[in-house]
Amino acid sequence: MSAGSNRGFVIASVMASMAMIAMEATIVSTAMPQIAGQLGDLNLYSWVFSSFLLAQTTMTVIFGKLSDIYGRKLILMIGIAIFLIGSVLAGFATSMPTMIIFRLLQGFGAGAVQPVAMTVVADLYPARERGKVQGYLASVWAISAVVGPITGSLIVHVLSWSWIFWINVPVGILAAVGFMVFLKEKVEKRVESIDFLGAGLFAVTIGALMIGLTEIDGGSVPRILGAFGIFLAAFVAFLWQESRTPHPMVSLPLWRKRPIAAANAATVLSGMSVMGLTTFLPIYVQLVLQRSAVEAGLALTMLLVGWPIAATLASRTFHRFGIRRLMIVGSILAPAGASLFLFLNANSSPLIAALGSLIMGFGMGLMSITALILIQEIVEWKERGSATASNVFSRNLGSTLGAAVLGAVLNYKLKTSSGSGTVTPDQLRALLNGVDVPQVAGASARAVLETSLHSTFVVMFVVTAVIVIACSSLPSISIGREARVPGVPGH
Repeated sequence: MSAGSNRGFVIASVMASMAMIAMEATIVSTAMPQIAGQLGDLNLYSWVFSSFLLAQTTMTVIFGKLSDIYGRKLILMIGIAIFLIGSVLAGFATSMPTMIIFRLLQGFGAGAVQPVAMTVVADLYPARERGKVQGYLASVWAISAVVGPITGSLIVHVLSWSWIFWINVPVGILAAVGFMVFLKEKVEKRVESIDFLGAGLFAVTIGALMIGLTEIDGGSVPRILGAFGIFLAAFVAFLWQESRTPHPMVSLPLWRKRPIAAANAATVLSGMSVMGLTTFLPIYVQLVLQRSAVEAGLALTMLLVGWPIAATLASRTFHRFGIRRLMIVGSILAPAGASLFLFLNANSSPLIAALGSLIMGFGMGLMSITALILIQEIVEWKERGSATASNVFSRNLGSTLGAAVLGAVLNYKLKTSSGSGTVTPDQLRALLNGVDVPQVAGASARAVLETSLHSTFVVMFVVTAVIVIACSSLPSISIGREARVPGVPGH
């Protein structure tokens, strides 16, 4: 990266582009009831979210590799353009299928913007100076998670739901202009053919996997088996292609490096547990503890308080305490926080849930930032985009796995717990939708929900406990002017 870059304006552009992506999920979820009411096809409701995540996760690694070949600036411009085109078209959607297509387009753009913007930060700042900036980026995600629903609600009540998509346009244009004007880079010219077959097989592999995971929660058995069958066939073909081509789209040796493999494994598991917490804790607080939506939101918000605080602390002290030590501490805090949810019952205070969220958030903040710094520092510039993308991919994959696995656990327990006939699926649905049900039936439904949600918290605790094993497998790593990793060639 050229010294001519204006780092302040470039980081402002990075933060704008990251906020645009981070807010997308929460702001859309707030407006989806109105969108579904107007467009119809409620059976396709979940695919408005799944299509975005599917495209984003699939393209993350591919665009990360392309940024190593053609430079960060070009890929960022392409990603922002694709995202904004998808946003504009989504605002004009006239049916649920078209909305899903335009959300796919948004996801393709997000798959370029998120990993490459994070790579730009690593290019501009050496590890010791990166702490403050990484703390800013962690805060962007936390603030966006809180501001997104509020912004979505205001837009829906004051304007048309289309504006939740169109609001991205001025933000994206400003970010693009910032990158165009202030980001200077000198890309090393190298002749390298693009592995189109590998990229295609990777897209099919991840796409089929995510569709299969999505269908687990209520999908038909033939579709689930078909998706996983395609996944296995495409995965085998992908491994064969990447092992034989001289310039693979996905570098298997890079992913197999012990530090990267361990850090990404911890990231997948972290994504699973965070998805479980954000999905099921609000339901527990509101329906089992019978507290207000505000109290439920505050309990969950503590996750977003602990995360950026810990990320900022870790990014400023990792050179003193060491990457491995901080990751292990974070991995221990995650199950420590998750264990508090195992003791929740109908008479518990929401303060227990808030404390568990805070501790989990602190642990996740320590792990997320140190894992990213580790991955970015043990590779050269020409692999940094791919390495960063591997970590972003792992986080997205973990979220998908968490939604599928924990959702399946909840559904299974709901069906088996209410199988006696004392609580019907309609009563549970009414309770979830805030509709009054008879007092006896309501108490029974809450008891079923308490038992079912407790099972998801047990699984979430087990997942967080496995994170400790992943982080403990990291080798000792010293980050100075460059990373020194025992056992990794060239380091």
